[in-house]
Amino acid sequence: MTALPDTAARVQSLTHHGQGRLADGTLVPRVLPGEEIAPRADGTWRIVTPSPDRVAAPCPHFSACGGCAMQHASDAFVAEWKAGIVYGALAGQGIEGEVARVVTSPPNSRRRARLAARRLKKGALLGFHARASDTVIDNPHCKILTPALMALRPALLDLAQVAAPRSREIGITLTDSPAGADVVLEEARDLDVGLRQDAAAWAARAGVARLTWNGELIAQREGPWQSLGRARVVPPPGAFLQATQHGEAALVTSVREAVQGAARVADLFAGVGTFALPLAESAEVHAVEGEAAMLEALQKGWRGAPGLHRVTTEARDLFRRPLDPTELKRFDAAVIDPPRAGAEAQVRALAEARLPTVAYVSCNPASFARDAKALLAAGYRMDPITVVDQFRWSPHVELATRFSLA
Repeated sequence: MTALPDTAARVQSLTHHGQGRLADGTLVPRVLPGEEIAPRADGTWRIVTPSPDRVAAPCPHFSACGGCAMQHASDAFVAEWKAGIVYGALAGQGIEGEVARVVTSPPNSRRRARLAARRLKKGALLGFHARASDTVIDNPHCKILTPALMALRPALLDLAQVAAPRSREIGITLTDSPAGADVVLEEARDLDVGLRQDAAAWAARAGVARLTWNGELIAQREGPWQSLGRARVVPPPGAFLQATQHGEAALVTSVREAVQGAARVADLFAGVGTFALPLAESAEVHAVEGEAAMLEALQKGWRGAPGLHRVTTEARDLFRRPLDPTELKRFDAAVIDPPRAGAEAQVRALAEARLPTVAYVSCNPASFARDAKALLAAGYRMDPITVVDQFRWSPHVELATRFSLA
């Protein structure tokens, strides 16, 4: 191995957040394993010897913006790195698993994102935060949001000048839909009569489907619906939705394959019906979710869709009161898509109920591995895993797989 200059160092590995780790434990952003780097006087690092996996970042904002972490790496490298995050999480629980494939959403496909905005003396800033900072990075050439959301940017800058207080930033959650954008403002100025009228007029000019301001519905031209299987669902403002249609399709395909042949399916942490409604094309589904507004949207979508099997709903906090084994024995299969914390108590109940099939969708490999260990200990076997990269160029990893009784 070639010796490095005294001032240089070699990147040993990447953390699961995409930081390069040096031999002394120093973490350096936007580098790749094997690269030789050297410090600059200002505390940043320069690349002495680049990795063959290094590519030119497609976005001009990448060096400053914290919305992406891995635009400097080839697609093949990022896919392998994300699979490695899953393997590492499984190994931490003593599990030998297999990643069958990595499905990566294309650029400019994110249909849902939360941006930050600040009002300036002249104009406004709109974008993501800088890495590890509350500085808002203006990103007019963002490579992750859908073209429709990017086209709304000039109107959003106008809105920010009206809505943002001078003293703090506001949050703007955007969701693209066939009916137009769903716009949700948080931490915006308090509404008075004049501001409410101005906001409604802005929504009309911008052609958005719905505008919600600090929790208050200001304008709705049309419900910002989403297609979930045969159903059209209008999620509540700011409700969870899979980040890309491409990623959602991959997850739905995996879940369909996992529970194929089941006549009665429990969909746990069901949201607005991402899995329940497509599965209702071939099975009866009981959808359980903590937020009643999401279930109301799901039910309305189901009632308006032709030819679906029966879908029942139950508003229930599955962390405090998971479905118990007796309740679960009514079903042939379960789908579980918990938040990042996983679903330790619910998984224990699933294992005790010994359902033939459990389709598990996760947005956190660490909590997934912990829950997988419990199912494997109960006699289940785990299929090869599909890794779904909806948050392209970020450290975020999602996955789906099936557990079945041996």
